[in-house]
Amino acid sequence: MGGSYAAEDRLRVAGPVASALAEGAPVVALETAILTPGLPRPRNLETALAMEEAVRAAGAVPATVGLLRGRVCIGLAPAELEVLAFDDRAEKCATRDLAPVLARGLSAGTTVSASLYLAVRAGIRILATGGIGGVHRGGETSLDVSADLRELRRSPGVVVCSGVKAILDLPKTMEVLESLSVTVVGYRTDRLPGFYMSRSDIPVPRIDTVAALAELVRTQSALGWPGGLVVTRPPPAKLALDPATFEALLERCRRRAARAKVSGAAETPFLLACLAELSDQRTVALNHALAVANARLAARIAVATASRG
Repeated sequence: MGGSYAAEDRLRVAGPVASALAEGAPVVALETAILTPGLPRPRNLETALAMEEAVRAAGAVPATVGLLRGRVCIGLAPAELEVLAFDDRAEKCATRDLAPVLARGLSAGTTVSASLYLAVRAGIRILATGGIGGVHRGGETSLDVSADLRELRRSPGVVVCSGVKAILDLPKTMEVLESLSVTVVGYRTDRLPGFYMSRSDIPVPRIDTVAALAELVRTQSALGWPGGLVVTRPPPAKLALDPATFEALLERCRRRAARAKVSGAAETPFLLACLAELSDQRTVALNHALAVANARLAARIAVATASRG
């Protein structure tokens, strides 16, 4: 990372992460929007710690990305994760927000877009998350489209997720990803997972082994492709919702949001909280389980990729 931004007062790579990168050992980046305000407290912290443990158990080094008091931190310590998880003033930071948040000396959880941008520039290629952002429902008129999609176009990293967040417009999101030349594949599935739902009606190329995924990652890197790769993995079947049930819950939550005049950046956390309430916290348990499973798969891909150099 060049220029004054790389100065010690703006960037800190934790010792274990720096050592792993220097040795060519497998490293997996993790986002922190799940802390602020992705999941309710204390489930947010429990999930972040469980994702790190899943990465370690699979043989890789976790590098949780976040902003603390005006510094980029690649590899947050447990105590720092706790601070971020319970800080009422911590912001949610996408790529466009990085400079303003850092310049004001604030703390923030980083979305997929910001985490991917920072991780790739620190030399980390693989990122795990719950689900990526995309085109919001009605986005053809509101133009409400997540920065995750553009970042996937320009950052040559790998994002392991359970598909596009289910509250969004999945078909339109996939159309945008296609137009941006972002490769999307399914791990042991030929249909795009729907985050809270095991599958959608959208076809994706199926890959059944971690070894094949690692070969895909190496091949895309060898091509010098300037964009990202999305590896989707279905959420745990025991917790996943069937599409009809989910859509009914979501419609009720959208009506609540309309009555409360919630829109823009406030809409997503409102809908997630509403879904958690109406599902008796099943969506929270599901979000936790799929995020941990995705972190484990990302670590397995990182290990398999590193083993061949």
